[in-house]
Amino acid sequence: MTRFIGKRILTAILCIFVALCLNFIIIHAAPGDPIRILVGPNNTSPELVEELTKKYGLDQPEYVQFLRYLGNLARGDLGTSIYTGEDVTSMIWERMGPTALLALTAAVLALIIGTAIGIFSGRRVGSKLDSFIGSVSYLFDAMPVFWLGLMLILIFASILGILPTAGMVDIRADNEGFLHVLDVMKHMILPVSALTLTLIPYYMRIARSAVVQVIGEDFITTLRATGMPESRIYRKYVFRNAILPTITVFGIHMAYLVTGSAIVEIVFSWPGMGSFVMTAISRRDYSLLMGIYFILSVSVAVMMIVVDLVYAALDPRIRHAKS
Repeated sequence: MTRFIGKRILTAILCIFVALCLNFIIIHAAPGDPIRILVGPNNTSPELVEELTKKYGLDQPEYVQFLRYLGNLARGDLGTSIYTGEDVTSMIWERMGPTALLALTAAVLALIIGTAIGIFSGRRVGSKLDSFIGSVSYLFDAMPVFWLGLMLILIFASILGILPTAGMVDIRADNEGFLHVLDVMKHMILPVSALTLTLIPYYMRIARSAVVQVIGEDFITTLRATGMPESRIYRKYVFRNAILPTITVFGIHMAYLVTGSAIVEIVFSWPGMGSFVMTAISRRDYSLLMGIYFILSVSVAVMMIVVDLVYAALDPRIRHAKS
């Protein structure tokens, strides 16, 4: 197992490095000059443009800029925003909290609800209830998350007036302590609902397919032939094997936590990474974009290792094969 973890860590480091190279090339190859955007379209002073270009090292060859970035990264420095002059690390972590709160809550709820519905439906394959659940899941799966978010705003905020339309807190109220927590939870209801309802079908279909597949295995037939109670077969063998694929999907969702809820954050004006990424792209803020994509690549690599470890912990066959 130790050897396996070591290989996965080395692979993760290589993937992160490749991602850094590709991101650097793509970002710098994209049309648009961050310095021109910074000084504004009405400023035609070539001296100012030249001074700012030298200040941020954009006058150097691209390979020199990349090597300098790697050197700063090795010291834990993600650079300085070209547009605001602020530290990139501070800017990212300031936005990561709200995004993690929103996306993690939605992902956990979708995992629990979707897996439960999938297992319930998998035990009743071919029934009318199974067909109804499948139809509803396809309906929500086909809904664009931004459209669902707008519909939730229209119904619960505009028409019924029982929930806030946007933001993370009520800026007009000076809530503290438990009242502040309640205010945040109230503002989370609509965006979390939109994300959860569109994620549930993934977990539901995967769990249902896993249940159907495990039920058809020879060892399940053997257990039934020995007279083992059906409830114990499902509880001890079917359920445990059925949740393994959903863990993989959950790990992938966690890996893309940074940008996975971007559209919902924009719709609900949530102060997270969604609008932050879009703003950085529109400004061609090289340092900020590289920092965001670096955090994204690290989160993907880390979560893939965590998923493998969880798989090994839940499935003895995997654990023995890798030890």
